[in-house]
Amino acid sequence: MLTVLHSAAALVTMDDDGREIADGAIAWRDGVIAAIGTTDALAPLRQVADRTIDARGCVVTPGLVNTHHHLFQSLTRAVPGATDASLFGWLKRLYPIWARYRPDDVHAATRLGLAELALSGCSLSTDHLYLYPNGVTLDDTIAAAADIGLRFHATRGSMSVGESAGGLPPDALVEREPAILADTIRVIDRFHDPAPGAMVRIAVAPCSPFSVSEGLMRDAALLARDKRVMLHTHLAEDADDVAFSLERFGCRPGVYAERLGWTGPDVWLAHCVKLDADEIALFAATGTGVAHCPCSNCRLGAGIAPVAAMLAAGVPLGLGVDGSASNDSGNLLQEARQAMLLQRVTAGAEALSPRAALRLATRGGAEMLGRDDCGALTVGRRADLAVWDVATADNTGAWDMVAGLVLCPPAGVRDLFVEGRAVVAGGALLGVPMATILADARRSIARLSTTP
Repeated sequence: MLTVLHSAAALVTMDDDGREIADGAIAWRDGVIAAIGTTDALAPLRQVADRTIDARGCVVTPGLVNTHHHLFQSLTRAVPGATDASLFGWLKRLYPIWARYRPDDVHAATRLGLAELALSGCSLSTDHLYLYPNGVTLDDTIAAAADIGLRFHATRGSMSVGESAGGLPPDALVEREPAILADTIRVIDRFHDPAPGAMVRIAVAPCSPFSVSEGLMRDAALLARDKRVMLHTHLAEDADDVAFSLERFGCRPGVYAERLGWTGPDVWLAHCVKLDADEIALFAATGTGVAHCPCSNCRLGAGIAPVAAMLAAGVPLGLGVDGSASNDSGNLLQEARQAMLLQRVTAGAEALSPRAALRLATRGGAEMLGRDDCGALTVGRRADLAVWDVATADNTGAWDMVAGLVLCPPAGVRDLFVEGRAVVAGGALLGVPMATILADARRSIARLSTTP
């Protein structure tokens, strides 16, 4: 089926030349972009199209890319006792609640979080699930992603060092390392799709240096490279994280990562708030990516990541909303805005432009995740695109409509297409009724909040 979207006020391609096409149009067939240009230039295709979409008064961008999330946390926002805690205290407050999760809770939380992302223009999301109580498996999140219709990079997280062995998580939430590796192989073999246009990919993701052993980190890297999948973990999130690394391993987090084989273009690391100049240089030289999560970093008092310095050095960068228990939201345009503002606080008004922040939220994240098939609107790439109404109360008055997406973001996306299929239309989620998603989430929250 040939679809032509036309009459966009601005079509933001994120191509190598940074083209923005006034009165823009884009055509796609079978999930792949077939043509792009002005509305007049694509008029012949519009005449033979099976479907046309009027984008008058809208800005069209690539679908946004979320490079770090813990979707299971969508049921534990604003939990008393965790709202004013830093990272380690926040985790200790929430671990006992998460230990009560069942498969239906993880499925409900994932659908809720992905629905929120879709409604705010996200077409591809990663997810870092690192705890598996009461029969939970990664399969639960993958099924939820299929329900919503987003591209999904599910990471098989893990924790193997509990409190009794000097780690942070309670012993009841850690797994045996042979079982972790065996299940990681299982989910890669069952779900990972390396082909262009893949809707599901798997990555290997031990949770953090303070919850897994050095041996598991090494084995995970070997396994990922044998299976040709990517690697993901948390690193240098706050001062406590760095202090733990220095005390436990005798080195800074970046050195620890390099020592265990955790640098390279197949690795992306969450946060990296406390990187020093040597670590930034290391990640730039090795092509190691960083998922910047500015709202979560502010919420937990972690600090301001040196994004401007990382970009100047050439570190691959994308944006992430992080888990909903530490954000407590899931809106990538808001992350782009926060990233821009924080860099200006530390490095001046020219440190990060609205367009540079928007690029982080689209092509930057896609490239960091190894997706050269999406993240930009060019012929041959997948038809993942967001249509933003810029004639609303949120952004009317923005003279530069593209900059306005970041400076005064719309409340939500008008339309969202993933692989050419409509996921959001007219601001409403298609597929699973939102009422069903909310009812399932509330049912799980009611049980989790009353179970001792």
